[in-house]
Amino acid sequence: MSTQDLVMKALSTVIEPELHRDIVSLNMVRDLTVEDGVARFTIVLTTPACPLKEVFLERCNAAVLGHVPGVERLDIRWDAQVPTDRRIQGMLNAPMKSIIAISSGKGGVGKSTVATNLAVALVELGAKVGLIDADILNPNIPQMMGLGAGRPKVVNDKMQPIVAHGVEVMSTGFLISPDKPMIMRGPMLHSAIRQFFSDVAWSKLDYMIVDLPPGTGDAPLSLAQSFPLAGAIIVTQPQSVAVSDALRAAAMFDELKVPVLGVVENMAGDFFGTGGGEELAKQRGVPFLGRVPLAANVREGGDYGRPVVVFEADTPAGAAFAELAKQVAARVSVVMLQKSDVIPINIIG
Repeated sequence: MSTQDLVMKALSTVIEPELHRDIVSLNMVRDLTVEDGVARFTIVLTTPACPLKEVFLERCNAAVLGHVPGVERLDIRWDAQVPTDRRIQGMLNAPMKSIIAISSGKGGVGKSTVATNLAVALVELGAKVGLIDADILNPNIPQMMGLGAGRPKVVNDKMQPIVAHGVEVMSTGFLISPDKPMIMRGPMLHSAIRQFFSDVAWSKLDYMIVDLPPGTGDAPLSLAQSFPLAGAIIVTQPQSVAVSDALRAAAMFDELKVPVLGVVENMAGDFFGTGGGEELAKQRGVPFLGRVPLAANVREGGDYGRPVVVFEADTPAGAAFAELAKQVAARVSVVMLQKSDVIPINIIG
């Protein structure tokens, strides 16, 4: 066997920790060359926000160095191709690879804060991200993204999303005056959400984050029943009354056959306590994605359109949101690659 073949054989023993398959059969190893004792290749991850780069680096070095004669060093480059959900093109004809719903059982748990910081954090990690404010009647994403006075342009009969912190955003908050009430019945809500997918000139996005209104009413039901969701994230506060409401939200997605990607515990700390979100995740048998501490800078960031994950990244809350983005991206990849109607990484060109 050639040295190149031996390196590839050695790399076939490296297992992707979340997909539980080797990185060669997953076609994650590309453009391998060996020259002057250096094996150079690209590892194509399933998300630019992958939290496992150091794991891959360590395992690849362990598999090759000392086992393949003539190879003294690895030079690994990194690329990413997010799995694509074919259903999106069939149902929506929208240029996005996956749709993630952010849900909660009740209001006031910081769901929109999680949605905005998650979207921005994914951009910071290299992903292309959109954010839809599906709380049609009470939109607050524009303020939280620093876009309170924004108005979308219309080009070729499509609204142009407004960009903030690298995220493409659309909300009814851009379309009405702040002092005007939004009064809609269920069918109108459904139509408005669909228009945000089909009548907006989105770029080619890796992730579309959809901030749902709280509860299990018309908007969450419409989205879950009518749109191809990669999955839903449940946001809760730690205390039991919030967790019981979040439990109903999780049960709704189970009934609708939408994967629950995991649970986020927000506003954790002395005031509300800790542990309720983690207990909910255990009860539902889903991952606990992370815990965000109760902190004044998170609230201030939302009030002034300065997401804490960017503007105070070195604080505990900022670090928590950054880690949350990695966990969510990894979880989406795992769930997506288990679907038969998803274009997996091993057949992307």
